[in-house]
Amino acid sequence: MKERREGAAENTHGTGISPRDRLPELTPQDMQRYSRHLLLPEVGVEGQRRLRASSVLLVGTGGLGAPLGLYLAAAGVGRIGLVDFDVVDFTNLQRQVTYGTLDVGRRKLDAARERLHALNPEIQIDSHETRLDSSNALAILRDYDVIVDGTDNFPTRYLVNDACVLLDKPNVYGSIFRFEGQASVFWAARGPCYRCLYEEPPPPDLVPSCAEGGVLGVLPGIIGCIQAAETLKLLLGIGEPLVGRLLLFDALGMRWREMRLRKNPQCALCGESPTIRTLIDYEQFCGVRTAEAVPAATLATITPAELDRRRSSGDDIFVLDVREPTEWQICHIAGAILIPLTQLEQRTSEVPRDRDVVVHCKAGARSAKAIRLLQQQGYTRLRNLEGGILAWVDAVDPTLSRY
Repeated sequence: MKERREGAAENTHGTGISPRDRLPELTPQDMQRYSRHLLLPEVGVEGQRRLRASSVLLVGTGGLGAPLGLYLAAAGVGRIGLVDFDVVDFTNLQRQVTYGTLDVGRRKLDAARERLHALNPEIQIDSHETRLDSSNALAILRDYDVIVDGTDNFPTRYLVNDACVLLDKPNVYGSIFRFEGQASVFWAARGPCYRCLYEEPPPPDLVPSCAEGGVLGVLPGIIGCIQAAETLKLLLGIGEPLVGRLLLFDALGMRWREMRLRKNPQCALCGESPTIRTLIDYEQFCGVRTAEAVPAATLATITPAELDRRRSSGDDIFVLDVREPTEWQICHIAGAILIPLTQLEQRTSEVPRDRDVVVHCKAGARSAKAIRLLQQQGYTRLRNLEGGILAWVDAVDPTLSRY
């Protein structure tokens, strides 16, 4: 093991870092800034020079991307690319530690770039303000040594994996939900890819998002730091990366488990006879489907303003809230009846058939599922509240809390 660690100068994991004679020199200020790295025999001066010459792309600057960006910048990774197209929201501040209250409403890339440069002004930060898709992924990922997946949805997760396999790039993976997290390194040249573990995305109605199920604020910090450590190990060529291993973390039980992963010889992407040779887009696989994803012929809608007008005029409308009780406690529409989507099939008898029924959730996805379920039970007088309770707060009752 000692021989392998001392092989940092040889870059044993081959991430494409520049040859030794082209590594940048460290300045006296660098020597001071990175002195605790330089004291590590596994890193040393030459390892720090390698970090200065390396590049990492962070796909997503949210929960996982926040600790990732901070620690990679602090470690002296010379060029960090950021991919995001979102703005900072108040709901981000509970876990996305890159941002502060004054950043709310700003573009995440602007706020993140400013914060990382404040931490380490000597590094280069590239901004890619775009939604990653099949038309741009290869071009964006191509020029970076390591790709770090900080996304929170299945379409981008599969896209990043596929692009990394096609480009022969290591994919440092992490995911979080509620109190649990996962981390691994998918690198088809040396082990399995993400498709070897999960061949196809799950059905769109099966997996909820963090926006629906919640997440413990510190969890992305824990998993993001593991991803940062794996990234630095790959760049330095030291230690044993999580290639072929899936690390599972349970914050409630404070337990770690490890699963061994094998390369699937039948994998359609990295197997012996691959059939996937180009990128494709996976849409609506993040577990959050908009009302527009349901055919208009089967899903009638109503705006918050129209619902408010009809209720005010005395129309006898049954408002069905299919969110979870914890969400109801945050805010709810006066007079609505709560039947969580997970209980609706067993409680359809509580929904009247002789009245107009308006179904809502947070933003319109779960309510669309509820309407499909009720339609299967013979209900016809159904409408989906456009934009869910968030749209109701914006258009009708701004005194209610957003979340």
